Amino acid sequence: MVGAYRMVRKLAAGGFGVVYLALDGQGQQVAIKEYLPSSLVTREVGEHVPQVPAEMQSLYRLGLRSFFEEGRSLAQIAHPSVVRVMDFFPENDTVYMVMNYLEGASLQDFILTARQLKQPKVFRESTIRSLTEEILRGLRIVHQHRMLHLDIKPANILITDDNRAVLIDFGAAREVLTKEGNFTRPMYTPGFAAPEMYRRDGLMGPWTDLYAMGACIYSCMHGFPPHEATLRVADDRSATALARLRGTYSDNLIEVVSWCMALDPLARPQSVFELQKVLSREGERRYTRLSMSEKIRLQIDTFVADTRKPADKPPAPSRKAGSPLF
Repeated sequence: MVGAYRMVRKLAAGGFGVVYLALDGQGQQVAIKEYLPSSLVTREVGEHVPQVPAEMQSLYRLGLRSFFEEGRSLAQIAHPSVVRVMDFFPENDTVYMVMNYLEGASLQDFILTARQLKQPKVFRESTIRSLTEEILRGLRIVHQHRMLHLDIKPANILITDDNRAVLIDFGAAREVLTKEGNFTRPMYTPGFAAPEMYRRDGLMGPWTDLYAMGACIYSCMHGFPPHEATLRVADDRSATALARLRGTYSDNLIEVVSWCMALDPLARPQSVFELQKVLSREGERRYTRLSMSEKIRLQIDTFVADTRKPADKPPAPSRKAGSPLF
């Protein structure tokens, strides 16, 4: 028992917490997320209280406070596209966030399944637009509450069994610990984190979440995530990758992805509303097919990029051991 909830089993674990399936006092299923940053604490099997080294205490408390504030902020949001926080409380020298339990599969799972079919389109454009518009409606409410998600990726978009797209796993504590702590391993998922997230002085805002939304759309079109932002600064191949999709997806959708994934934050949409307006322009949904000369140029560009000397190639994207592809 933790608080008024009976723990049933562990559902998932990450670098900043553990999620459990639990039952409330009426026997209803809930999901409970426990603040447990693996970089700062240890806990033996059978123990309830995490062990925090003395030198990590201040950083642990900072993240704990941020996690608690995140729960309090999310509890004020009631939207079908945002995970609902019903309760949050401190116990065992940590904090627990109680959320509605959702059954379904992540967008990452659907992308991995769809790309194995090896079709020209990983997802139909209508599917991508419908999913994106649904998530943007929820994200707009989040931003109106002066919150950022900071970890939007296909693994954090749940497609429920009743056919809803829901944003899960917000990253307030992750963000605080990353900026304050001296961590050596990446705290963000490569490909979905905007360039400013890698800098301690990077100014983050709605444009940061919208970079990740563009990367999610890119993944739905390609079946793979884009290159990490830090690699794109040195060698950006996203324009070539998107150009190959002309004729398969509309010019409007391709331009939206390019806009959202601009390396310069000021060159991206500055608000969800601004992005929603452009996405809703039905009259601009043109399909421009590549000419033969354009196809040849793209093939040459790809060949040259893939056959560069190893010394000239940028390093492979860094990915934390055991972390998901998306």
